[in-house]
Amino acid sequence: MKFAKGILFCLVIIATFGFSSLVDEPIPYKKFGYTPQQAAARLLDRFSFGAKPSQVDAVVNMGLENWLEQQFAANLPNEGLNKRLAAFKSLTLTNDTIVNTYLNAGQVIRLASRKGIINRDSIKGDPKEYREQVRVIMEQEGYKPILELHRELVNQKVLSAAYSNNQLQEVLTDFWFNHFNVSVTKNQCQQYVYTYERDAIRPNVMGKFKDLLLATAQHPAMLEYLDNASSVSIKNQPRANMAAPRNARGLNENYAREVMELHTLGVDGGYTQADVTTVAKALTGWTVMPLAKDAPARNLLERLNPAQLERRGFVLKGDFLFRADQHDNEPKTILNKNFPANGGYQEGIDVLTMLAEHPSTAKFICTKLATRFVSDTPSASLIKNMVKTFQSTDGDIKAVLRTMVYDPAFWKKSVSHEKVKSPFEMVISAVRATNAQVIQPFQLFNWCTKMGQRFYYYQAPTGFPDRASNWINTGALLNRMNFGLAFASQKIPGVRMDLAALNNYHEPESAIDALTVYSNILLPQRDHAANIKRLIPLVNDEAVEEKISKAAIVDKAAEQMTLDKGTKNMLSQVVGIIIGSPEFQRK
Repeated sequence: MKFAKGILFCLVIIATFGFSSLVDEPIPYKKFGYTPQQAAARLLDRFSFGAKPSQVDAVVNMGLENWLEQQFAANLPNEGLNKRLAAFKSLTLTNDTIVNTYLNAGQVIRLASRKGIINRDSIKGDPKEYREQVRVIMEQEGYKPILELHRELVNQKVLSAAYSNNQLQEVLTDFWFNHFNVSVTKNQCQQYVYTYERDAIRPNVMGKFKDLLLATAQHPAMLEYLDNASSVSIKNQPRANMAAPRNARGLNENYAREVMELHTLGVDGGYTQADVTTVAKALTGWTVMPLAKDAPARNLLERLNPAQLERRGFVLKGDFLFRADQHDNEPKTILNKNFPANGGYQEGIDVLTMLAEHPSTAKFICTKLATRFVSDTPSASLIKNMVKTFQSTDGDIKAVLRTMVYDPAFWKKSVSHEKVKSPFEMVISAVRATNAQVIQPFQLFNWCTKMGQRFYYYQAPTGFPDRASNWINTGALLNRMNFGLAFASQKIPGVRMDLAALNNYHEPESAIDALTVYSNILLPQRDHAANIKRLIPLVNDEAVEEKISKAAIVDKAAEQMTLDKGTKNMLSQVVGIIIGSPEFQRK
């Protein structure tokens, strides 16, 4: 009923504001043998986390071009989602508040030291008693465990992906976060990960690439994750030598290397090790404003007014801090371009802008976008057209995506369902396809972890690989089928759905009939003949759930998971088998 109201709302908007005049050129799907419904399903497969029931017809009625432009605008109201997120108090907090509320390990140790329950980092007495003492002290002083912050971070991602009306924005937030990956596993950056996604990634996912690059480069999460916050000029740090103490700081090349290899140029982008070192020098002094209230540097900086900071060459932008006293002021040459001495803060901006506008970056980013949205092996002609748009629009991501979807390569039938869903995409598409109500989103995170994607916890700066070979093997397929059966039989705590409502409470005549009917509901506008033929033996096996559970890989994540009793019947088994089937894994 709620979705029907949403469709009506969209139609009213069209009638009122004349969406049909937004786009002059039609999307060329007809040239490749697609019906409007098939083309709408393809757009929903790639530019959302999956179609909801009846959404294909809604997109056709609106007009495919108009739906796409609406998603590009990313300004649809999200009242339902906002209500679901209202209980998560951390989502509106600043970094300052988060850092001084959700304590990381170092802050907990300092707190315990002040309270006299540890001595020089050594626990007095029983470790279990120590943990209880810390818990009591934190509760008394209003501090919260960092794991509470992590849980809300995970919960908001699941709910936003499942229920946001601005689906393309959420898909791109997932894509760009993975591209500019940071991880909560690193102690120094874990408090900043949510604001990184909220403030650096999401607002810039369809803007200029260089703005996105700069926003990530200056965010505390990235500065800490790849250690640029501690990178200083050796010339300004005379103690940074072989005989210096272990905590002495010097030049750190981690961010410089990854910003060229992973974020911009690509591994074959034409840079050298000398370029890496010199980029690192250009970004010395780029650090984080000390936010912990017990940090001595914070008290020092707060005593300086803006004029005093400016005289010292400091730049403070939000929680980003440029320290001129830690910057390398020597002249530099990067990618054969000269940067004069004493470039200061602007030198770093100019270097990142040069990287963002480099031809190698255009090719690398367009290839990665085409790999995500079209095929694991996108055609050279498609990438060439996307690169041309990237360079002619100053790296406008929205324009590049528009070029991609209007390109013939996007509509070739040979790549129509070639992409394989990641565990997160698979789980969210199941929620959307069944109109499921998720009350405990962390339960779905546990299933994603079991299937190999513990998002926000991926340690490598590469992010998760975006190829089918990374996700599909025998064990992974068994775990996906196991999820499908647990999901549809409502054994996952806090996840509920009305499967009969999806077919207007018309009861299928048999399990085979249900297999056909619900395949068309859950995977609209596809040829199901081959998939149904594969699934018939499973549908007729009353013990299939027990067999798959035993065959699935047993790991720590599986052992920790709890399941409700659920409702096992013919319909739930059929739907679960469809969700776990090879065809549902494709998008």
